Amino acid sequence: MELPITDLGGGNGATIAVPDKIFSCAFNETLVHQAVTASLAGGRMATRKQKTRAEVSHTTRKLFRQKGSGRARAGHSSTPIRRGGGRAFPASPYDNFQHKLPRRMFRSAMASVLSRLASEGRLQVVREMTTSSTKTRDLVAQINAMELAGKVLLIDTYQDDNIVLASRNLPGVRVQNFSYLLLTDLLYADVILFSERSINRCVEVWA
Repeated sequence: MELPITDLGGGNGATIAVPDKIFSCAFNETLVHQAVTASLAGGRMATRKQKTRAEVSHTTRKLFRQKGSGRARAGHSSTPIRRGGGRAFPASPYDNFQHKLPRRMFRSAMASVLSRLASEGRLQVVREMTTSSTKTRDLVAQINAMELAGKVLLIDTYQDDNIVLASRNLPGVRVQNFSYLLLTDLLYADVILFSERSINRCVEVWA
């Protein structure tokens, strides 16, 4: 299939050829959900911690006499069945939250999302992701000229300093390097702007 390619700010009605298996495939909601779950799980920080019975502070005295009370023989006060005791299966900062997702499934999930964006007209390609000024109002004028609304994600193989500085004060605009692009980034934005270099990189990586 072919995608229209323009300049940042509009104009130049050329097209770029892209493979159908990446930008024109069926949307697999189950696979995308699995890929998003794996991505979010891999980003979790293991900060939770619970104490085992060896780590709690407890008394070592005998809780009550051995015989005559009619109660069962008691163990240490650190046992998990007692109040203030340790946990039997405590949460540890070394717990692994990662969900393994095969590379082929991840590529299929990315192609599914890119195809949905392209079919809905939310994916656009610009020839070069550059601007001559670092002023925010100049970037806003270029985005308004392209009639972009909502959250806009700008993707390039490297981050242009002018684009980064001009977009810092725009809450609805994000600049992302292609090398660090995640599936959740594509789902976050309402409109995706790929540079010509990054769209060619998509074909190289996910074809």
